[in-house]
Formats: sequence, C-alpha cells, structure tokens
Amino acid sequence: MDFAARYAAVHGRDARFDGQFVTAVRSTGIYCRPSCPARTPKPENCTFYLTSAAAHEAGYRACRRCLPEATPGSPAWNLRQDTAARAMRLIADGVVDREGVPGLARRLGYSSRQLGRILVDELGAGPVALARAQRAQTARHLLVATTLSAADVAHAAGFSSVRQFNDTCREVFGLTPTELRARARHTERPGGLGGRQRVDADQPVTVSLRLAARAPFDGAGVLAWLATRALAGVEDVSDGRYSRSLMLARGPAVMSLRPAGAEVSVTAHITDVGDLPELMARARRLLDLDADPVAIDAALSAQAHLAPSVLANPGIRIPGSVDGAEMLVRAIVGQQVTVAAARTAAQTLVTNLGEALPAGLATGTVTTLFPTPAAIAEQGEQWMRGPRARRAALVGACAALAEGTVRLDPGVAVADGVASLEALAGIGPWTAGYVAMRALGATDVLLTGDVAVRAGARELGLPDSPRELTAAAATCAPWRSYLMLHAWRAASLKNGGAHART
Repeated sequence: MDFAARYAAVHGRDARFDGQFVTAVRSTGIYCRPSCPARTPKPENCTFYLTSAAAHEAGYRACRRCLPEATPGSPAWNLRQDTAARAMRLIADGVVDREGVPGLARRLGYSSRQLGRILVDELGAGPVALARAQRAQTARHLLVATTLSAADVAHAAGFSSVRQFNDTCREVFGLTPTELRARARHTERPGGLGGRQRVDADQPVTVSLRLAARAPFDGAGVLAWLATRALAGVEDVSDGRYSRSLMLARGPAVMSLRPAGAEVSVTAHITDVGDLPELMARARRLLDLDADPVAIDAALSAQAHLAPSVLANPGIRIPGSVDGAEMLVRAIVGQQVTVAAARTAAQTLVTNLGEALPAGLATGTVTTLFPTPAAIAEQGEQWMRGPRARRAALVGACAALAEGTVRLDPGVAVADGVASLEALAGIGPWTAGYVAMRALGATDVLLTGDVAVRAGARELGLPDSPRELTAAAATCAPWRSYLMLHAWRAASLKNGGAHART
C-alpha cells in the first residue's frame, strides 16, 4: 500500500487494516490503528509504519483510545516469505527472549549485524526493538486479560526485570502497569478471568485469556477438521472446545481453545508462565487467527464457481499445527490412505511411544505428549504398519528432524521447507505441500493430485483434471490453500462428512 491508500484507510476508519500498519501523528506524538475513532489527522502530520516498534523508535507512544497493541497480528508476516517476515514470526514465538539476537540471526542464516541492517531497512526497527515491542504487546495483553501479578506478567512477557517492564510500559503506553490495568477495566471487556493458580511449586500454572481474530472467523470449521483427526490422549474435542498437549521451551503444557465469534477463549496449563507467549503464538498459528478473511474471501468469490461456497462458509481458516515435526509424521502416515486409517496409524505411535504428561497437567482426556522425532526414529518402524517404503520414509524424516537437518519452525521459508522435505526419501509433492500448508502456514498450496481435492472441485463446478484445475485456480493466488479447503469441505459433504484424505 502506498501513502494515499493507507491514508484512505485511516480516513475511512477501515478496521480491515488494523494490525497491518500504524499511523504516527507528529502533532500529537502518538500512533494509532487505522480504525481509530479520533479525528483524522492531516496528511502532512502522518507517517505510516509497518510495526509499532518503528513508531517506538521514532519517539511515538501508543494511543490510549484505539489501543493499537490490542489488534490481531499482521497477515503479512504469514504471507510474506522474506527475511523480515520470517524474523517477525520467530520474534512472536519468543526466540529472541530464549536465544537472543544471535540465536535469531543464526536461525535465519545471517550475522547479527546483517540481520539488524535488513530489519531496519525493511521494518524501521532492529531485532532488539522489535522484540521489545512484542514484549510490550504481550505484557499489555496479559495485564488486561488476566489477573496475573505484575511480576508474573513481566516474566511471562520476557522482560529481564520488573523495572525494565515498568520502564517499557511508561515509554510505550505512557502509563504504568497498574494504570494500564485500571484503565482497561473502564475501556475494555476483560479478556479472561484466570490468573496464576498454583497449589504448590510442583503444580502447573493455569491462565485464562482471549485471543482476537479478524472477522469473519470460521472457528467451528477448524474445530470440525481437528475433531475428525484427533488422537486420543493427545487431543480432545468436545462441547465446542479443542484441548491438547504440547511441549514448550520450559516444559510440557495443555491448552484448551474455544472459538466464539471473532475471538478464542484460551485456558493454558503450563509449567512456567514464561512459556505463555510461545503458547499464544502456537494457538494463533493452529487456528490461523492472523489471516485476512476479507481479502481471502474477496479473491475466492471472484471465481464464480467458488462464490456460493464462500458465501456459505465465510472466514474459512487453514487448520495449522502446534509442532511442525508432529505434522510431518502425521502426513507421512496419512499418505495414500483415508483419514480414519491415518488416525489409527498415528494413534499406534502415540500409544507406544508418547510420553505421559506430569500428574499435575494430565486430565481425564489429555494425558500424553505426541512422540518426539528421536523416539520415532529409534523405535517407530516396529510400531508402524504399511508398506516398507512408508516406514522407511517415516524413520528417515524423523532422524532428519532430530538431527536438525530439516527444520519446520516459523522461521523457515515455504520454498526452503518444501525443498528440504522433497529431498528426503519417500516424501513427494503431496506430503511436502500438505506439511507446508499446515506446519508453515503456506497460503498458496493447491494439491491437484489429491483425490478429495478433485472430487470437491467437481462439486463446486470447477474442472477436476490437474491441469485445468490449476488454470482455473490461477486467479485465486496467493490464497489457493483456502480454495483447497473449500474443495475438501465440498468433498466431505458429498461423502456424508467423511474426508477421503488426511
């Protein structure tokens, strides 16, 4: 977007662009979201920044009226595959807090100095400032959404001390943490009721909060997808809530997600509150909360055959993953079989190789962690059924994951991830593309060789031959993953709700 387009969005108070850029106003010294209800500033007083960190670096503080830090994340960081976008995904995942700037640079293949220059040129702020802005956003969210103490919020958001936390709040928001929390009680609906709840030092921390999504949001559709593939012990879907175990940086956790309208209620049971940002980032990726549904639905609706499905299913989302390694394992065991068969094969691995959750985390339905790549590489073949080539592919892929020669974290570019997967024995375009979509958030995957995709295309009135379907779908780029979800849904309805593939 150029200056004129951004100013038009601000003049029209267009909420679709909230989180995609901020408007810094020289006459007031504050920055706002595009939909800020305040009087529109004069063009000559406006400077637009892609990140709030750039506005902080330029000396601006966040608007107390429109609360720019309360918006969903920018869809650009998932859509773009350049170094800056990959860095933003890793920063949101807490990499700088855990590994420092050198760790972030190493993951992206640059020196710290090179990475700093790239981020300043592209985003107007270096990695330290971007991580600081992410901490401030997380801290504000936790202050408003939970009853955690200020010390717990500081630790959870990644600050090294309460003093650093207090100073950052004053600089970014112009308020102390206590004032931020008090003001939120009058200006916002609290995001959750839970704070730190711990019986003793050996018990997990329980926190409840809410995550925002852009409307429309088809949360029920994502839950239906996950329910069809849920693995007993690891996952549970009931009463409109999805619960599962996952391993975070400081230990295991269990999270429960309940979509409602344009937000998701989250209950997190975690070993350490410092893992909250990572858990929140994984929940956002799992439910594709930072997608731009208005842009996606508009692009798909331009294809006449898709318009009725988009109208019936607005805000469709990509069912993501909380762990790329797990997604690759599930994709391999699902090669050329039905969803039910894939679930049975993955369940066998969970039953025999999954690690039990600590007693304080385990519930009646979520009791086990998905097996690690190292465990499957060592023992997976004896529990895996099916063709020898598939068993070998599973063991080989898990060995590569365990050794680190294949990575599927948020910092991996889609093209690089696909290339590394297809270089493995037994991994073809279907598996690589499916994993790219669900583990790396690839928005433009179209698996024309998938039987269910072609069946769904027929139901939607699209051609079902791979070449013709590719041509017909060209106008839907870069959102063809969402087209594919509409096709899978159409095929599922035709089959009475049973997906033909994983």
